[in-house]
Amino acid sequence: MSSRCLRPLCCLAAFGFTAAAQPPRAFQLDETTIAQVEAAFADGSLTCRSLVERYLARIDANDKRGASLNAIIMTNPDALRAADDLDRRYRASGPVGALHCVPVIVKDNYETIDMPTSAGSLSLQGMRTGKDATVVKRLRDAGAVMIAKSNMAEFAFSPIETVSSILPGYTRNPYDTRRVTAGSSGGSAAAVAANFGLVGLASDTGDSIRGPASHQALVGLRSTMGLVSRSGVVPLNLGADVAGVVTRTVADTALVLQVIAGPDPADAVTASARDHVADYGAALVRDGLKGARLGVLHEAYDTPTLDPDVKAVFNGAIGELRDLGAEVVDPAAIDGFDALRRSQGGGCNQFKYDLNRYLAGLGDRAPLHSLDEIIKSRKFHPSIQARLESAQAADDVPGVSPGCTGREAFRQKLRDAVVALMDALQLDALIYPTWSNPPRLIGDLNTPGGDNNQLFSPSTGFPAITVPMGYTRGDTLPAGLQFFGRAWSEPTLVRLAYAYEQATHHRKPPPLR
Repeated sequence: MSSRCLRPLCCLAAFGFTAAAQPPRAFQLDETTIAQVEAAFADGSLTCRSLVERYLARIDANDKRGASLNAIIMTNPDALRAADDLDRRYRASGPVGALHCVPVIVKDNYETIDMPTSAGSLSLQGMRTGKDATVVKRLRDAGAVMIAKSNMAEFAFSPIETVSSILPGYTRNPYDTRRVTAGSSGGSAAAVAANFGLVGLASDTGDSIRGPASHQALVGLRSTMGLVSRSGVVPLNLGADVAGVVTRTVADTALVLQVIAGPDPADAVTASARDHVADYGAALVRDGLKGARLGVLHEAYDTPTLDPDVKAVFNGAIGELRDLGAEVVDPAAIDGFDALRRSQGGGCNQFKYDLNRYLAGLGDRAPLHSLDEIIKSRKFHPSIQARLESAQAADDVPGVSPGCTGREAFRQKLRDAVVALMDALQLDALIYPTWSNPPRLIGDLNTPGGDNNQLFSPSTGFPAITVPMGYTRGDTLPAGLQFFGRAWSEPTLVRLAYAYEQATHHRKPPPLR
């Protein structure tokens, strides 16, 4: 199947979805999927305008009012015009593409031609670059509607919470609005979990797709470095930045990945994707865990601060995986891991290098042109001042500075060690809890954070996917199960996650008013 898959009915059929002629039915917005939306368009029970209107109404009812999630910076003033255009085109010639009228929540570090991009910072307020990020353009070409911009941890720094200077206050977890969303894509995750849209654009440098997905009972895939373009996404660290999405189902993640994956001349790292884009729909196999070999990677999560509830839920997930036909190897340990980790040596802070190059490329379209100008503007949240100043003091150049070359040497050793472990044990994937602790209370600096995502997937560039595995604290706070695999193993990870999701159905919507 084409990586673009722009003939939607054929594409949906390839993913196992059909839209057989049936009498129109009342369309249910909550927890709907891309396949259900496309089927509703086909049977006449839904128009694009009515779908977008209903999502906008839900945002209005629960973002600044009602549950007060504070996930949305702005709704798109052109969303209804885009919906009307899609309805006109549908009447004339059918669906525009595989994602016809799929409402997308856009993280504020993605450039959009119809909304400003600020990376959550007042220093970049109102920035319009005159173009869409590559991922946004591919989604639009497939028929999607960019319905809103979501809040994010400013410049994507925090993996724990979602707070910025562009929007007053914290973004709140819809499962318990006293708690954090994780970061930095917490706005997109809270919005998708609360049914403000079908898909949320996200980015992951160390945690920020998988952490928010875990905290909000969503699916989040950090793909292999180079599979998805980062062009048009404000960088944090191009040595680890990955663009992607959060969704409510594995099938929706697979369908969106089919559209956004592939090489992009504007992002050189994607050149290798040309030979690795796969048919992700073929991986949606309900018995995909039968015969799979999974290894429990204790080094990723098993610390003295591991929460007992999370441990119990994960042990239950291991039992579910075994019941579904998987062989679970426990433990699966990396030889000499402690010594390997100590070999990381000095750091490589390339934020200034990457951000300055990005802003320079925008020219007069950027309100400020360097990290130094941003610091001098004082237009940022106080919580990131130390991070900004530390980055400004660094002069690291990727591939040149000793700390950066040392980092790359460590990463290659870690890649080799992970592959050696998986080969030796004949594993399809490694598994661990996405977070070792439940979502913190907002403002809590004492409770362990619990982030398990900073090392393995970002440092190797290998893919990892999180899927809901249950709930802690009296069945109220979501917890995620992570599958981590070899480079370009997205079809395997999708297969495993889909089989687990379909057998367990752990996701449940949050209790919004």
